[in-house]
Amino acid sequence: MEKTKIKTVGLMLDCSRDAVYGIDTLKDYIDTLSAMGYNMLQLYTEDTYEVDGQPYFGYLRGRYTKEELKTIDDYAFSKGVELMPCIQTLAHLGGFARWREDMYDLNDILLADDDRTYELVDAMFKTCAECFRSRRINIGMDEAHMVGLGKYLDKHGYQNRTEILVKHLDRVCKIADKYGFKPMMWSDMFFRLACHGLYYSPEPADFPKKIVDMVPKNVELVYWDYYHDEKSNYDAMIKAHKKFNNNIIFAGGAWSWKGFVPNNAGSIVRHSAAISACCENGVEEIFITSWKDDGAECSLYSTLPALMHVAEAAKGNNDMKSIKEKFEKIVGISFDDFMAVDSPDILEEDTTWTNPTKYILYSDPFLGLFDRTVDEKKRVKFTEAKAKLAKAAKDKKYGYLFKTLVSLCEVTEVKYTLGVRTRKAYKAGDKTALKKIIEDYKLAVEKVKAFYENFRYQWYKENKRFGFEKHSARIGGVMCRLDDCRRILEDYVNGKIDKIDLLEEEILPLNDNAVDGKTIIYGNYTSMAAIKYNW
Repeated sequence: MEKTKIKTVGLMLDCSRDAVYGIDTLKDYIDTLSAMGYNMLQLYTEDTYEVDGQPYFGYLRGRYTKEELKTIDDYAFSKGVELMPCIQTLAHLGGFARWREDMYDLNDILLADDDRTYELVDAMFKTCAECFRSRRINIGMDEAHMVGLGKYLDKHGYQNRTEILVKHLDRVCKIADKYGFKPMMWSDMFFRLACHGLYYSPEPADFPKKIVDMVPKNVELVYWDYYHDEKSNYDAMIKAHKKFNNNIIFAGGAWSWKGFVPNNAGSIVRHSAAISACCENGVEEIFITSWKDDGAECSLYSTLPALMHVAEAAKGNNDMKSIKEKFEKIVGISFDDFMAVDSPDILEEDTTWTNPTKYILYSDPFLGLFDRTVDEKKRVKFTEAKAKLAKAAKDKKYGYLFKTLVSLCEVTEVKYTLGVRTRKAYKAGDKTALKKIIEDYKLAVEKVKAFYENFRYQWYKENKRFGFEKHSARIGGVMCRLDDCRRILEDYVNGKIDKIDLLEEEILPLNDNAVDGKTIIYGNYTSMAAIKYNW
């Protein structure tokens, strides 16, 4: 069977998780994408773009002005890249909710069947129509799990939630048509309706006709999948999507959303399987998502190796030697040297997907939430990663992002076992050991400060200045907390207090799946830094 050729190879950049990329950064990035063979770029903007009549839309978030969007569109066009708007028209609009809670159903979900919602959506499309040449648009519509259960419920009583979603989609599509747009949307909503809330259902092939008929025929469905290693998984899901009477687009993921460290190696494995399945099943368009969950900590350039692989695999080239040669010619650094960006989070051969550098940075050494993940023999891995990163850190163009990771490794070298050693010495009543550990708290503050300076440089080099206030608060909080712990230890060692209540607590497993000494993936800062309270 002849394989389908991929006609569209695109990338979606997340510009909504605090980082809004600078215009010069985007131009440079478009240059690289174009050289690799990409012909489409989506800017994922939830509320980070200008909308007439909505002064709070993107307020204090670094939103793109209309002129900036036009500038980016012109530049992309000059490089043969279609710049496509990628917005949200139902859920995932939490930034605007802070200012206009009255327009929301629940959490980050707009209030359906409310005229103000459709006035806002109309204004969104108006901006996109003015600023983008493309008349294709990604309207989002994913993960609106609680739709109809907030203000909508208060206003209308309980209604069939599927009907709420479909009615809303129909109104959004009519607005899209008004401005000449052909919409695409993430497909999970319809799968969850058919498969009892699951997207990647073990048997996703059978769809009731009523669900198939829900999807407007002019809407393209985006099958997104960032999680499977086997081609068979992608094959089954593509076949299930073909039950619909809509064009299918595949979206993979260049993992850059688990912290400061990307995962190129794992992304390449998954993209290889996914692209092969797309070619065999007639999917002609793909794009790769670069999400930035929980603060956009990872440099947008850090996934260039995975993106190079995608561009070549889409052409049918899976020869890594050839791919590496093309990468070095375009990027200017050897592929293997650049791949060092993955190394700080790899403490074991089977932990490609974990993120110890993030939870170690933010963890409280006295609370010990992550102490049971620590294996003291693995501390050397951070030193080894630092050595791998050092070579690329000398590069004139990209060296800064490697320097950020070198300094992160220097933090984790000190902080990885800090809580474990503190509690062990305290439990043993060993004040001599605690005096030495106090010096490590001082050293940790110095290393965190150095990391902060490097990360700050990275942020302001790539992004607008908005958004970094979150990281100043987070990383500043780490330094203050380390200093506070040091002062408590000094009071204990000097006899000013007779015990430290926090260190009296026994450390319980983090969850039912936790295995002592094994690294994990843990994504949310607020649950790393302290005990999270639900009010």
